[in-house]
Amino acid sequence: MNLPQLSQQERADARIKALAARAIRSQIKQDLKTGQVSVAVVLDAAAREPALDRLKVCELLEALPGIGKVRATVIMSELGIAPTRRVRGLGVHQRRALVDYLGEQR
Repeated sequence: MNLPQLSQQERADARIKALAARAIRSQIKQDLKTGQVSVAVVLDAAAREPALDRLKVCELLEALPGIGKVRATVIMSELGIAPTRRVRGLGVHQRRALVDYLGEQR
């Protein structure tokens, strides 16, 4: 598969857009870590913000206090969420199950 040839301006625009998306995801993960936002809020905001839509569920869980890689993997396995799933790919039932699971654990 050949990738399209981008002009220098198109590449610069894409780079700026990618940096902005990374900054948004980083800020959300920091807010999760400090408890300023909940997973439910992030899942709702992902419908309006494409940068959050592309956040991996495992990264979302690992941003929570007390949850590391192993626990995030266990939670996703228990809820039937694939390890490579992004927030955008979660179904309605998976979103509800994730929020309910984290709500009863806290």
